[in-house]
Amino acid sequence: MATTKPAAALVYGGTGALGRALVSAFKRVHYHVVSVDFATNSEANANILVERGASTQQTFAQIQTMLTPKDATAPMRFRAIVNAAGGWAGGSAKSGALLSTADAMWQQSVASSLVTAHLASTRGACLDDGGLLVLVGAAAATQPTPGMIGYGLAKAGVHHLVKSLAADGSGLPPAAIVAGILPVTLDTPMNREGMPTADFASWTPPSAVADQVVRWAADPHTCESGALYKVETAAGATRFEPVTQLYA
Repeated sequence: MATTKPAAALVYGGTGALGRALVSAFKRVHYHVVSVDFATNSEANANILVERGASTQQTFAQIQTMLTPKDATAPMRFRAIVNAAGGWAGGSAKSGALLSTADAMWQQSVASSLVTAHLASTRGACLDDGGLLVLVGAAAATQPTPGMIGYGLAKAGVHHLVKSLAADGSGLPPAAIVAGILPVTLDTPMNREGMPTADFASWTPPSAVADQVVRWAADPHTCESGALYKVETAAGATRFEPVTQLYA
């Protein structure tokens, strides 16, 4: 009797707080999970370790090569590809570190999103027809960010990428769905360390985001392609609300 091949998911940034939650959530529903990051996630079925300091082109080529079996002509296919990579840095236009932090934010958020989008769309695309691509933006970047310009620029770039990928002619596989996740604040160890006096009860657990992404992956058409979902938690409940207007 033929066996059914398990669905597969790729998580870029699989060792961060959100990435680990995504790997765990996909594993619970029996996905074959590939983690892409600088370090190994032991829970993933497979890991691709990318090099720090590599160019965007080099990173893409390395991942695509690792995803293509030696006896195959095309890379393995995924039902879901999620970019959970990212970071945060403050700084206004007069900050001495503005240019360096803006470069870092670009690499962590925009370049990683471009790599996952290109993996989903290029010849021998890794994303299934009708599959799900999720990129992580930020609720803060739906408004001006004068005190964290590099961060806001990068996340706004991710938002633009989501909208562009959802438009006709973007190059995504047929019937593929792309969505943006825009958390207000994720409850991560790094955020707790940086904001020790904040109200953690109003922060979103990474597991809540991961569980929603898995639900979308099971039926991608339950989310709107091109939508930017603001993610906010209150009284223990997490809401995913489409953002209808930017810079209002």
